[in-house]
Amino acid sequence: MPEITLEAPAVGSPPPASSHDRILFAGKRLFARNGYENTSTVAIAREAGTSESQLMKHFGSKQGLLAAVLDHGWAKIIRRVEASQSAASLPDRLIAALEAMVIELENDSELKELVTLEGCRVRKDNRDVRMSGGYLQFSELIGSLLNQMRGQQQIRADVNLDALRAGLIGMTEGLLRDQVVASRSESSIDYSFDDMRKVLEAMVPAMGSEPEQRLKVVNG
Repeated sequence: MPEITLEAPAVGSPPPASSHDRILFAGKRLFARNGYENTSTVAIAREAGTSESQLMKHFGSKQGLLAAVLDHGWAKIIRRVEASQSAASLPDRLIAALEAMVIELENDSELKELVTLEGCRVRKDNRDVRMSGGYLQFSELIGSLLNQMRGQQQIRADVNLDALRAGLIGMTEGLLRDQVVASRSESSIDYSFDDMRKVLEAMVPAMGSEPEQRLKVVNG
């Protein structure tokens, strides 16, 4: 799938002119509002002011549209990550990359809903799990930073880097997902971006510590 560089329209601006872009934004709105399963291609086409045939022409299927929406969102996250990599310290660059994901999703509530609740789907035809290409690119960026840190002996030698990469991304996504779930329920969960940043800032330095030192870092 070609990279999607479309930017979300500013508040008060006219809707995107092309049917492709109108369908993309309509799908994003309705998937976030109603959920993927509860959103029909007819409703998306109506919201976009076009036809189902145009949706199929541009995206192939409802699942293809969701993939395009997610890829567009991850492209924005990756651009923010790349813009955040000015720090000299590798641990600071890793924290900044994870924070970039949080900031972009905090700034876009619809994308936050989709990434945390709809980002990993099972294909109905063969039960394969479809991961967004943008997510895989983000994962590679985090993995590259971890490899560089390992090369500079900033990560303990007995820590598996694949497990660490998955754990860091999963933790960051989990912090965001619990906020989404709490907003839809009577949950007492309540924490801010600053709270999430403190968790990341506590965990990353601990990766290079021995267990007894790591507890001191996390507990302050």
